[in-house]
Amino acid sequence: MNILDKIIAYKKQEVARLKTEVEISTLVKSPGFKRTPISLKKELLDPKGSGIIAEFKRQSPSKGIINDKATVQEVTEGYLNAGVSAQSILTDQEFFGGTVLDVINAREINQTKPILRKDFIVDGFQIVEAKAIGADVILLIAACLSKTELNQFGNLAEDLGLDVLYEVHNQEELDKIELDNKIIGINNRNLKTFEVDLEHSIALAQQIPDSCIKISESGISDPRTIIGMREYGFNGFLVGENFMKSESPGFACEEFIKQLG
Repeated sequence: MNILDKIIAYKKQEVARLKTEVEISTLVKSPGFKRTPISLKKELLDPKGSGIIAEFKRQSPSKGIINDKATVQEVTEGYLNAGVSAQSILTDQEFFGGTVLDVINAREINQTKPILRKDFIVDGFQIVEAKAIGADVILLIAACLSKTELNQFGNLAEDLGLDVLYEVHNQEELDKIELDNKIIGINNRNLKTFEVDLEHSIALAQQIPDSCIKISESGISDPRTIIGMREYGFNGFLVGENFMKSESPGFACEEFIKQLG
């Protein structure tokens, strides 16, 4: 069993348990559920924007502890000051050390940029929960969802006013998605081996129609990489570990964005 299979198996048990503890109606009645989400599409299409989706994560299965000192509040402030287009927050606790409270706490500070609730979505409950905690975007990973699930979960999110980032690693996963005006993230890191391959991402990007917004995810540590990948039609760049491994993720992000010109 690879790490992705292990995460999904655990996540299904976790969500099943959560559904016995929290009613959907409670989520729908929460204050956060009533707010109008901020559009990730709009931010990434802004010609004045950096295109950077800066991530907050404490740890990962491949790297262990990345940063368990910086708080989500200080990192959020730093990212906003740096000029990010959006913020990504890991809410998986077991493998990434995150929690839904991280989104709630970030939302109190961040009123202007979209927040991606980054987790392993296996149930519609998590999408309703994402809206309730103040997220604007959810992640759907094609590697661990069927074509039907991708369609159903995507429709539910859109009905709630949320944007959807569809994550793919290869052509087979891309073929599961109805590619029309979608936000497609190409993960440069293979979730089964955790190896990074930017050339593979560039080749796959050429199979995505221009009606889609393309995001390059993972393994980006050099601003020159972003300048180069923009030439291949990428609108957004999800960067996490490169900032989070610094003592001051916000400052690292600011210095990175300055080099984009």
